[in-house]
Amino acid sequence: MGRVRGTLTRPMVAGALAVAVVLVGVGLYWFQPWKLWQDETVREALPEATAAEPADTSAGRPATPRQPPGPDRSAPVTVASGNLISHEHATSGTVKLLRLVDGSHIVRLENLDTSNGPDLRVWLTDAPVKEGRAGWFVFDDGRHESLGRLKGNKGSHNYRLPAGLDPAAFTSVSIWCDRFDVSFGAAELARV
Repeated sequence: MGRVRGTLTRPMVAGALAVAVVLVGVGLYWFQPWKLWQDETVREALPEATAAEPADTSAGRPATPRQPPGPDRSAPVTVASGNLISHEHATSGTVKLLRLVDGSHIVRLENLDTSNGPDLRVWLTDAPVKEGRAGWFVFDDGRHESLGRLKGNKGSHNYRLPAGLDPAAFTSVSIWCDRFDVSFGAAELARV
């Protein structure tokens, strides 16, 4: 009887160990806990002004710049800004919505400091920013536009808005964890 029991338990133990190893592997992939100790710092400069396209001088037409009127036509204009508040993870920094010389827009994160995590995105949203746990999950309820993966959890970086997207339709920016559907931090955009 002892031999039979020993023969039956060995495959069960081996099967249980194999299942445990698979579950640990899936858990590590899903949560990526090592990222909590890895910082990625990005120091991206503001985009430079693009020069006006030269006109066809053979037709005798002068070059006409495609720049909006203003005192300094080469500098981006701040359209809205706000300070990041913490949600799921401690988050700080400044968010600016900038209009570039060519009329396009970018979201700029300055002095960002947050935790690293799996599948972090920068979202432009129409949701109100709420403090505390009440604000963790609101950003995917309404309209939101992903501007791409978070380039780093520290530093300053730019995210270009897609052509044709009206920035006036959005009121906030969230550092969004797409894997767990939660905001790491967010900023209300106050129009300038």
